[in-house]
Amino acid sequence: MNSLLLCNNAQMIDWQDLLHFAALARTGSLSAAARELGVDHATVGRRIAALERALDLRLVDRRPRTSPLTADGRAIAELVAGMEENVEAIRRYSKSAVAGLSAAVKISAPPSVAAHLIAPKAVGFRAAHPDIMLTIAGVTRRSALDHGEADIAVRMTRPEESDLLVRRIGVMRFGLYATAEIAQTPEEDWVFIGYDAALDHLTQQTWLRSLLAGRPIVFRAGDVFGQLEAARAGLGVVALPAFLGDGEAELKRLPVAIPSPMRDLWLVTYPDLRRSPAIRAVMDFVSETIGASCPIRDPDGDD
Repeated sequence: MNSLLLCNNAQMIDWQDLLHFAALARTGSLSAAARELGVDHATVGRRIAALERALDLRLVDRRPRTSPLTADGRAIAELVAGMEENVEAIRRYSKSAVAGLSAAVKISAPPSVAAHLIAPKAVGFRAAHPDIMLTIAGVTRRSALDHGEADIAVRMTRPEESDLLVRRIGVMRFGLYATAEIAQTPEEDWVFIGYDAALDHLTQQTWLRSLLAGRPIVFRAGDVFGQLEAARAGLGVVALPAFLGDGEAELKRLPVAIPSPMRDLWLVTYPDLRRSPAIRAVMDFVSETIGASCPIRDPDGDD
């Protein structure tokens, strides 16, 4: 039953209404809140209207593009944020209190890591731990561990939150790749495949731009998989994580004048979850899997 609180007007507050309002308070618009929650914006609006009726307060100023909170809305948002933290702490406690290895564990990781490193090894993990149900999400954004989006996350930047357990588990290296046909052409004739311009800040994209020397980027994609398919088709030269490019039989690694960048890979969770045997088993699995393909020490001795 979702109704949790009794107001002085005898109406019950539905926790789901509070959850939708909290998402709106964090994101600032109905559409953004809907994306975060995986529902349509009309559902968010309906839930917030129900909460306003239950509280007999106007929480939101409804405008065409944004939904700023009223003074009462801001006050309620602060209270709801504290409730969310408590609910998430309860969820983590219940998961960590399970003594056995039977559990569902959610992992988030960069898409290439999730798809090409973790997922292929899941069969071995399943054989060793048949009672642990893994869910793996390949995401480009930072999963909100404090909102239950994942139990364990692999991140490419060291988290700054002081209450998280953080472990460096690998180093992602990059290389320049193309088909054998392109590799045989003069370097001055190469054309390149890159990220969408909105992602020009990425380490590997900055490195790629440093190699252009006046040569053009002729194709852009918002993710590494689109770039990989374009490179396979012979469209141009692409910068890829070494674990991905080195495994492509259709692509050759190209020499570069500027050393490739490296990005640390961090395993992140909450300390209380580590008490769970299932969480520890998954953490060890992820650490070993990524460490094998992205070792901290360069196997070629370059670092």
